[in-house]
Amino acid sequence: MPSHPIIPCSLREDWAQIVDEYSDALKAAAHTIGSHGLDREAFEESGLFKSAIERIRGQQAATTSIKYAFIEDTLKFLQSNGLIQHYEFVGSRDRHDFEVHFDDGRLCCIEAKGCLDGNNTNIFVRPQNADEFIIWSLCQNPGSDPRHNAWSGIHTRLSAEIVARRERVDGLIIWDMLCGTLARPCPKLQSYPDRFTNLSGKHVPPPCIYLFPRTIPDARNNPNPTPWNLSDIRFLKILANAFHTLKDDAVKVRIEVRMHEADIQRRTTYTTNNSQLHQSGWTSIRRAR
Repeated sequence: MPSHPIIPCSLREDWAQIVDEYSDALKAAAHTIGSHGLDREAFEESGLFKSAIERIRGQQAATTSIKYAFIEDTLKFLQSNGLIQHYEFVGSRDRHDFEVHFDDGRLCCIEAKGCLDGNNTNIFVRPQNADEFIIWSLCQNPGSDPRHNAWSGIHTRLSAEIVARRERVDGLIIWDMLCGTLARPCPKLQSYPDRFTNLSGKHVPPPCIYLFPRTIPDARNNPNPTPWNLSDIRFLKILANAFHTLKDDAVKVRIEVRMHEADIQRRTTYTTNNSQLHQSGWTSIRRAR
């Protein structure tokens, strides 16, 4: 984990205790909820509570409608303000989920992900017709640590995939429906309360934006490519301006690569406003042997 935060938000220190206390209270009262007609002993023997929890977990894991709704609300906001020409959901027919069209014909393709510390983060393909390719992380788990999520997603997973599979990703958005809520308070709003935007009746904070290398890092021919500037990626620039993300808030992600004996190694450096937030050590990409 980085010594300096690469994302401003963090897990609430008291949230684990709040969850523990609530879960204990829920288990204690479980037999009184619903119309099953069972007393406490029969309820506990039936396994009904465990079955209900497993069903809820399955529904939560399977649904993507909440994530898509947040992205669609954002894209509708941008379209209604004349900042993009139009957008369309293409997840039913393509690997990625949304396509954003601009007046000059430029195309941004967006792939929605959940929490970045899962294996699904490794699965993406840059569309051949994309002028810009953005990954958007929406973590629906309020108990997930945002700093672990960002670190694991960018250095451990995305940087390795970009190098090993030579799939260019232009940028990453970490921003979802829990940002700025009681479960995940946003330091940006705590410091500057007026930086919120009214999105579908909710006050949302500025998004966290990460700018990746312009070209594919290559140990022999391109070991230290320069990251994009915020002004270079049309969709990210528009998003930042519309939702009060300051230029200096955007984090540049530099991915360096080298050969070390039989391994390809990469090192990830995070900077903002010309200040280094953190730099990883050299890490081997085992799968690239």
